[in-house]
Amino acid sequence: MMAFVDTGRRAGPKPIAAGEVLLEVEGISLAFGGVKALNSISFDIRKGEVRAIIGPNGAGKTSMLNVINGFYHPQHGRITYRGEVRRRQRPDTAAQQGISRTFQNVALFKGLTTLENIMAGRALKMNVGFFWQCLRVGPALNEEIAHRRKVEEIIDFLEIEHIRKVPVGKLPYGLKKRVELGRALAQEPELLLLDEPMAGMNLEEKEDMSRFILDVREQFGTTIALIEHDMGVVMDISDRVVVLDYGRKIADGTPDEVQKNQDVIDAYLGVQH
Repeated sequence: MMAFVDTGRRAGPKPIAAGEVLLEVEGISLAFGGVKALNSISFDIRKGEVRAIIGPNGAGKTSMLNVINGFYHPQHGRITYRGEVRRRQRPDTAAQQGISRTFQNVALFKGLTTLENIMAGRALKMNVGFFWQCLRVGPALNEEIAHRRKVEEIIDFLEIEHIRKVPVGKLPYGLKKRVELGRALAQEPELLLLDEPMAGMNLEEKEDMSRFILDVREQFGTTIALIEHDMGVVMDISDRVVVLDYGRKIADGTPDEVQKNQDVIDAYLGVQH
């Protein structure tokens, strides 16, 4: 089990117990000009669960994640996180409050190594001033050692020790996705947003990523919301599933309930003949 390094971080707000609502989406509507990306969407994410968001292409899934982490600001509705209503929050503020994410298209620094990319995820945890960071002595050096230790633990956890010094631009796609997960974990998130973490992977890579996602939840207590098109993966690892179609919510429930929902079958899973 990976142990978090004490880097002098102040105590956070009162912990939320497993099963309680961590984040609530209420009546969110988002439009770009005349195009409605989201139409009065409501659902919640409970502490400690794997919450899947599924739907066909263009359903509004990524737009929903972008609203949750503050990249998009909806025209209507509100988001409540840890009991506090968030209004027009910025992505950096969301990250400081414990929300991190990966992206549909891998967003890494291609010229930097695996270690350096994951180390970038520690930026918000660094407390020493710019002057000390430039000198890289005293407090800055001590802090860097502590953060480096944390990053090495993440590398071990994700089983990517063999590529720790390899520039990510030279890595195959599946390993790039794993490095991006590592960078998100480096922020020590309470809520981890994963946008198609298994897109483009073969079966073995999907099995590995599924295992890591479940291990993140079990070992660190991280709450996970993910977008995924592989229905086998969704049904295997998710606790609850919300289904979007053309910006509307058409179903919300357990994997078994969603699989039996006729609206979902018609819109996404396909009608059996």
